Amino acid sequence: MTKMQTLIPRPDYLAKLERHTEQTDLIKIVTGVRRCGKSTLFDIYTEKLKSNGITDDQILVIKLENLDNKALRDGMALHKFVKEYAEKAEKLVYVFLDEVQLVSDFADVINSLRLRDNLDLYVTGSNAQILPHNLPKILSGRYIQIHMFPLSFKEYGEAYYKKIHRNPTPHLGWDMIFQFYLEHSSFPEALTYVYPNPFPVGFGMTLQGGLAELIETRWDGGAIREYLDNIYNSILTRDIMTHEGVKELPQLTRVINFMFSNIGSETSINNMKNVINDELKSGKTFYAPMLETYLQALLDSFLFYKAEVQRFGKKMLRPKAKYYAVDMGLRYHLLGGAPNKDAGHVLENIVYLELLRRGYNKVEVGKIETKTGDIEIDFVAQKEGGKTEYYQVAQSVMDETTLARELASLEAIKDHHPKFILTRDTNNNDYGGIQHLNVLKWLLDIE
Repeated sequence: MTKMQTLIPRPDYLAKLERHTEQTDLIKIVTGVRRCGKSTLFDIYTEKLKSNGITDDQILVIKLENLDNKALRDGMALHKFVKEYAEKAEKLVYVFLDEVQLVSDFADVINSLRLRDNLDLYVTGSNAQILPHNLPKILSGRYIQIHMFPLSFKEYGEAYYKKIHRNPTPHLGWDMIFQFYLEHSSFPEALTYVYPNPFPVGFGMTLQGGLAELIETRWDGGAIREYLDNIYNSILTRDIMTHEGVKELPQLTRVINFMFSNIGSETSINNMKNVINDELKSGKTFYAPMLETYLQALLDSFLFYKAEVQRFGKKMLRPKAKYYAVDMGLRYHLLGGAPNKDAGHVLENIVYLELLRRGYNKVEVGKIETKTGDIEIDFVAQKEGGKTEYYQVAQSVMDETTLARELASLEAIKDHHPKFILTRDTNNNDYGGIQHLNVLKWLLDIE
């Protein structure tokens, strides 16, 4: 068995890089959790540059995690090397620095390199030093940040079909593939461990309601578990344990398990502290400041994302939030149990990440106070410029009571912004302007 050799296209991220090609006064910074595809994106981009006539000697790629480049982790050494390379070039040089946070005084280095007229500078980073709230403090020059995630379901499905299915147009079995996506991970390399059997095993229903040939697949479960172990341990040791204030692995592991177990559940620091201490019963007690430090380290490593709770028309005295994990396969790998356990919150998690992928810079949980209690809107999604959309997420609304509850939440919002209910139900409906959509079609961006 051989691994999938072709690179998985990431067209949305590639387009963002291409938008700023040859803007030499602008540092292009790609951030995201480890192994989400940042280095591969640079590989795809450099191939695109070559196809547009850029020569090999105009492209300088330095992978700083490679021990061959360890000497270049010294800031002055890296600056000297890139500067001399650029001085020898007669044309514009495209410089790619992968995992730049490994370089001493990296901010000074890239600020200085940005000033050279014949350098187009691209960098990646995986931890807190290159977070959006830190960038203005360390970079004096102009920059744009592109935040990257593991594969979307659409990217995953298209890559899966290119490897497995003989028909290049993906029509078949999206429910089955969605289960693979949840269980086997959205990290790109997971797809290298799936293999087709040579013959079809029957027919299955498509999202369009027709029949298509089913191709049986085999997964190398041991290889996937090892792959996810490597990802988790890499994030743990390189990004979380190196975070200021994080010192004790057993306590950190307990916090991580709590976070994965409680995705999509509204909580506060005090609530988390009480639950974890109650479960520990003996050993080191967690205090709120310590837990805040550990939680921030998890957010800074991009292992988790935070959705603030927005209370319409009223400020909250005790801020609460929901937290969502970067990958469901990693969650299943660490917690065990059935992959479809807590299916409602898992589906919420997938939708939350997809909204971030689609450019909503602010995705919050909405709360509306009524005489009979709070009404919750799963997601209030906003883009720069004021575009707002409201989303309810459920496994199904075929039950009339469930449908009435989901509709009531959205009907309580009196503005005219778009409102959606996303479910696994196959039928689409319109309830007085509230659109009920199949979530898999929504994720795949198909009608």
